[in-house]
Amino acid sequence: MGIGDIADGMVRGVEGIGDAVSGVLFEPVIRLGVTGLSRAGKTVFITSLVANLMDRGRMPQLQAAAGGAIRTAYLQPQPDDTVPRFDFETHLGALTGPTPHWPDSTRAVSELRLSLRVQPAGLLGMVSGPRTVHLDIVDYPGEWLLDLALLDKSYADWSAETLTRVRPRAAAAPFLAALEGVDATAKLDEPVAKTLAAAFTTYLNDAREGGFYDCTPGRFLLPGDLAGSPVLTFAPLPKPDRPPRGSLWREMERRFEAYKSQVVKPFFRDHFSRIDRQVVLVDALGAIHSGPQAVEDLRHAMADILGAFRPGRNAWLTSLLLGRRVERILFAATKADHLHHSQHPRLTAIMTALMRDAKDRADFAGAETSAMSIAALRATVEETITHDGSNLDCVRGTLLDSGKQAAMYPGTLPEDPAHLLTAAREGQERWLNADYQIMRFAPAALTLKPGEGPPHIRLDRAAEFLIGDRLR
Repeated sequence: MGIGDIADGMVRGVEGIGDAVSGVLFEPVIRLGVTGLSRAGKTVFITSLVANLMDRGRMPQLQAAAGGAIRTAYLQPQPDDTVPRFDFETHLGALTGPTPHWPDSTRAVSELRLSLRVQPAGLLGMVSGPRTVHLDIVDYPGEWLLDLALLDKSYADWSAETLTRVRPRAAAAPFLAALEGVDATAKLDEPVAKTLAAAFTTYLNDAREGGFYDCTPGRFLLPGDLAGSPVLTFAPLPKPDRPPRGSLWREMERRFEAYKSQVVKPFFRDHFSRIDRQVVLVDALGAIHSGPQAVEDLRHAMADILGAFRPGRNAWLTSLLLGRRVERILFAATKADHLHHSQHPRLTAIMTALMRDAKDRADFAGAETSAMSIAALRATVEETITHDGSNLDCVRGTLLDSGKQAAMYPGTLPEDPAHLLTAAREGQERWLNADYQIMRFAPAALTLKPGEGPPHIRLDRAAEFLIGDRLR
């Protein structure tokens, strides 16, 4: 551990003490981290959660809302002046306007502060009167969280693991072709390095579109203002014997280490280490639709994500957190509105089984965890149709691509999650005796009554688990 790491830990410790004192003596702050992998719906989740905490007519499972303890909720300037503000108003307008559409995804860390005026229950509430609880919501890409695993790896180890993993995948063929004939011991030629990095980035994007989740380094997918910089201009290479100084291998190795120290560590230091509660959004239905390999890949990715909540595995992260840890973690399977409600328990059971490795790690670290199926914004209605003499429980909505109304029967999820996970673990290429369909629905036009937020499925239960205990 370097002097810089020690100094970072000391600063983090002082901030942690200050946060604790402020929370006890003044106005408590809950820092809620919201993350998920591609297409999991982070932007919609945050937008709908905030809207439904401000207008609580659809939040009966949030006890503080149902019992009237939340007197009012309002937005305030966020406390971190160097973090972009989550554009709540624009996103809410996209979802609830005359021509509703899904909002643009956030591409980096963003933050929003919602302050809730709460009347405590019991004798304490009678004496003290209402108090203000600040909810600081931090939105960040799940791909960045996967980068934690890089801190424990050398460039040689990462290269070997990555090349072994991607060789069987069709999406990796162009990148592997670009590697052919490259001499890693030759003197660095910047155009060659840029070509390899670009080919590897293309592979990562194609793999993500194909339903794979092990797409690291995460900033290659969401580069922001780092696009084109040397810290993002590297790729995995087969290790040569004794690569000389100034060679392509040595420079790629240097840039990999720079990525860890200048990109990965600052994210964990500045954002992740301050989170109290966490929700991990997962497009489990999308993975099921993509097939067994995508489901198995998702299982591994979620276990890796939970590694970030188990600081004992990484000495640097342990020193940074200084005993502070995430208290509650919710694994939420999104897009539950793509299924009839009769199948929601099966989706939750699959989610629980899928996250078993990840959940066990979090439990070991002392965090309270839960899994559920939700839809932050309900885009469909349910109906039963007759087909070939059988009744099918379907959902109906507006198709995103065509704008036409359509009913969808996605197939029946198995009652026993092992039927899916066993096939995934065994490396089967497709599901046997099953065909799981998925459609992309546009948000429905809404007419909201006064005091009502956007329609959802179990968003109130998610809020109760994540923050309900701090609002009493």
